[in-house]
Amino acid sequence: MRAREIGVTRCLAWVVVSTAAVALVPLARAAPGAPTAAVKRTIDDVLSIVSDETLKQPARHERRRELLEQAVAARFDYEEMARRALAGQWVKLTDAERREFVSLFKTLLSNTYAKKIEGYSGEQVEYLKERTEGSYAEVRTRIVSDKVRLPLDYRLLDKMGDWRVYDVVIDGVSLVRNYRGQFDEIIRTSSYGELVNKLRKKSEEIKAP
Repeated sequence: MRAREIGVTRCLAWVVVSTAAVALVPLARAAPGAPTAAVKRTIDDVLSIVSDETLKQPARHERRRELLEQAVAARFDYEEMARRALAGQWVKLTDAERREFVSLFKTLLSNTYAKKIEGYSGEQVEYLKERTEGSYAEVRTRIVSDKVRLPLDYRLLDKMGDWRVYDVVIDGVSLVRNYRGQFDEIIRTSSYGELVNKLRKKSEEIKAP
C-alpha cells in the first residue's frame, strides 16, 4: 500500500505518536472541565497499562495490546469518526455495510495507536485550555520536548453525558479530514468497494499472527 494511502500517512503517524506521548508522561497542566476530565481518565487508564510491569512480559504482549485497545475504544467514537470520514458516502450504505466499515476503521486506528504507545516515551504534555459549545468541546494540548512544541487538540461530542473523541487535530491538521481526502480519492478513482477491499486487506495483515 503506498505511503499516501490508508493508515500510513505522515499526518496519522504524528497523531498517534503525539497521542502516545500524552499517555506516557505526567500532565503538566489541566483545565477543570468535564471534557478535559474525560480525556484525562483515558490517559490515566493507558498510563496504568503501559506502566504495569507484569504486562511487559513477552508472554503477555497480546493481553497488553488488548487492554490498550479497549482503553482507547472507551473514549474514541469510531462510528462517528468513520461517518465523518466517509461524508456523503455514509448515507448510501446499508446498516450492515456501515457496521463492517466501522469495524475495519476501528481495527486500523486502534492497532496503529497501540503500536505507537508500546514503543514511545519521553515527551511532556501541557493541557492548555478547553472550549465548549453545546454538545461539542475541544481540549487543546501541546506536546513539548527539546526538539518540538507540537499542538495536539481533541474534539469531543457529548453523547448522553459521555464525552467521546470524534477527531484529533495535530498541528492544525485534522485526522478525520485527512482520511476523508484519502477515502474520497479512492472512491472517486475506483469505487467504494475498492476502498473496503483495501481496508479488509489491511485488517487481515494486522490480525495475522
